[in-house]
Amino acid sequence: MSIIAVLDFGSQYTQVIARRVRECNVHSRIFPFDTPASALKAEGVVGIILSGGPASVKAPGSPRPDPAVFDLGVPVLGICYGLQLLAEMNGGKVANSKQREYGNGKLTIKPGSKLFAGIKGPLTVWNSHGDKLTKPPAGAKAIASTENSAYAAIEDTGHQRYGLQFHPEVNHTQHGIKILKNFLYKICRAKADWKMSNFVNEAIATVRAQVGKSNVILALSGGVDSSVVAALLHKAIGSQLTCVFVDHGLLRLNERAQVEKMFRDHFKVNLIVVDAAERFLNALKGVEDPEKKRKIIGHEFIKVFEDEFSKIARKSHAEFLAQGTIYPDVIESAAIAGNPSATIKSHHNVGGLPKTMKLKLVEPIRELFKDEVRALGLEVGLPHDMLWRHPFPGPGLGVRVLGEVKKEFCDILREADAIFIDELHKAKWYYKTWQAFAVFIPVKTVGVMGDERTYDYLISLRAITSTDAMTADWARLPYELLQRASTRIINEVKGVNRVVYDISSKPPATIEWE
Repeated sequence: MSIIAVLDFGSQYTQVIARRVRECNVHSRIFPFDTPASALKAEGVVGIILSGGPASVKAPGSPRPDPAVFDLGVPVLGICYGLQLLAEMNGGKVANSKQREYGNGKLTIKPGSKLFAGIKGPLTVWNSHGDKLTKPPAGAKAIASTENSAYAAIEDTGHQRYGLQFHPEVNHTQHGIKILKNFLYKICRAKADWKMSNFVNEAIATVRAQVGKSNVILALSGGVDSSVVAALLHKAIGSQLTCVFVDHGLLRLNERAQVEKMFRDHFKVNLIVVDAAERFLNALKGVEDPEKKRKIIGHEFIKVFEDEFSKIARKSHAEFLAQGTIYPDVIESAAIAGNPSATIKSHHNVGGLPKTMKLKLVEPIRELFKDEVRALGLEVGLPHDMLWRHPFPGPGLGVRVLGEVKKEFCDILREADAIFIDELHKAKWYYKTWQAFAVFIPVKTVGVMGDERTYDYLISLRAITSTDAMTADWARLPYELLQRASTRIINEVKGVNRVVYDISSKPPATIEWE
């Protein structure tokens, strides 16, 4: 099997690069930036990609690869910071640019390069850099330019070295996948022999090697991510798996019953259901700050699992806790491989476990995006309706009830959300959207019902389109659909007299309100 090594210099896009390579049906693996060239050679890699990163190559102590990677005899592609490294480490020059390039840029292509074979310019490309290449290394020449850089893309066919100042891996770059395919197929001569079934086999082997004969507890939420992990682990270790489902009082309408039916009846998984609604709601009393709510919910989850672990441990030896952490959770919550980017929002399932909890983590889908998780779910036999169910945040309604979380507010939101989803299904719009939900806003507005004045709460509806949750746009739902949903919510949900629709995109907004 062809393997492409992606050396990680701390970019948020590193995993996106690896994911795009896999989309081209070529196996990719991420390695630390300082992985010895001898180790890459032992892996049998047919090409190397140097990721972007937040550092400047001019800064003291900036991360550098083993210089020998440039002499392994396999093609090397540097992206953004990776281009600047490739150039400076091989005789080129990089300088701080007077005009930084962030966002869209116009790329002019010179003919004759394999990297741009079959692509006509100019292209709109995505830039994110403050330095630029001012002199290419010996043997290299410019194959494309932007308004700000004469060396936006370079090639050295003699040494098989290529560089791009822009990011071909992001959706904002025109023909970015085609550029990567040219590198993979025409330059690296990689074979398109990787598919999701390969990941399944690798993940099963990895889990078995990690777990051995120990038992595993899975934090099962009933959402896509944890459900796929449940099916994957059940396939890998069978009866060694115990799933624990926590009803924290922040679930959607009838969700607990649906989860019990699916996993007990359909999958025959050992499932423990914990009713902890009162415990969570008490812990959230008086708390309005969204980050504090997320932390409290995460903390309570850990405490619940500590309690359940002690009970399970009396019957069997459990050493591992499994979670449905996926890549967007990770990059929004914390710095990755030296990336000093700011935390966007905390995810309760990211960041490890407290020292008091004597469990080790199993996170088999940590490096996957949502659409890849769904493809994996199909491979392990999950039904379509479960896999294409909209994402639901780990903190549940705790981050969809703005401000303080109360049972009364959750009950109102549950009913409103169920009506909205029902109308989306009826109008055949549910699967056209990536995610749709209602948000409870603790603001009362004046209304009129039956010639009487009302003073009730506000519900916002949110529906977005996306491919990987990294960026998102608001869904252009038909007015008739919105009207039906609004009318039903106001008529059927006691305590609501006004409904609005959120038309914000990500960025600048996030998908969830909190």
